[in-house]
Amino acid sequence: MARFLIDVNLPYYFSLWNNSEYIHQLDIDDTWTDAQIWEYAKKKKLTIISKDADFYNKILMTNPPPKVIHIKIGNLKIRDFHELISKNWSEVLELNKDNKLVLVYSDRIEGVKS
Repeated sequence: MARFLIDVNLPYYFSLWNNSEYIHQLDIDDTWTDAQIWEYAKKKKLTIISKDADFYNKILMTNPPPKVIHIKIGNLKIRDFHELISKNWSEVLELNKDNKLVLVYSDRIEGVKS
């Protein structure tokens, strides 16, 4: 069962997220607005994974569900993106358990509690 919703602005073909815990927005509807994505994730109790600052801003003013993992690393080649995310993903998941927001930077990872 899905636990995470990957926003359309992140790679579809990404081996780390290629399992039943992850659903990509492209598999639902790539034309959805941020509000529609938010409501879907809220109903399904999913964590949104995105580079979109709108989700970051919204979660700061609300409480889960949904939770948000905001990837703030800018544009990278897919190989560099995969390497950075893969290296740190277990820490991101651990922080996601107790925080409503996880911020992923190229040099650090931070959690924001409810």
